[in-house]
Amino acid sequence: MKIAFTTSTGETIDQHFGQCQSFHIWEVGPDEASFLEAVSVGEHGSDEEDRIAARAVLLSDCAIVYTMQIGGPAAAKLVAQKIHPMKTNTEVNLRTTVERFQEVLRGNPPPWLRKAMNAGSNNFNFESQN
Repeated sequence: MKIAFTTSTGETIDQHFGQCQSFHIWEVGPDEASFLEAVSVGEHGSDEEDRIAARAVLLSDCAIVYTMQIGGPAAAKLVAQKIHPMKTNTEVNLRTTVERFQEVLRGNPPPWLRKAMNAGSNNFNFESQN
């Protein structure tokens, strides 16, 4: 599944969802993970709602967005696009986060994550949200 990370360096998850300039997109599975691309955000109007909506559309093929911080309205927009927001609250190592996520995938992932894995895309419903 595709996961977007808010990172300024590609090394750490260190950006706020609404303020990052780009997202690093990874393909992550239980046994393999690889960086796919960095997607630049660009300017999408002066209204905050327009900027959030543009970011959600930009990430529409991702199942999850890992970010250091995200506001309620932005998280709601992602969920409406069937993208699961996950926040770290502090700077964390991106590679370590991917490895921990893979451990969850190899174990007993929560129901919403199993659906994401089975769908192979972001076309799934959430039974719970963290």
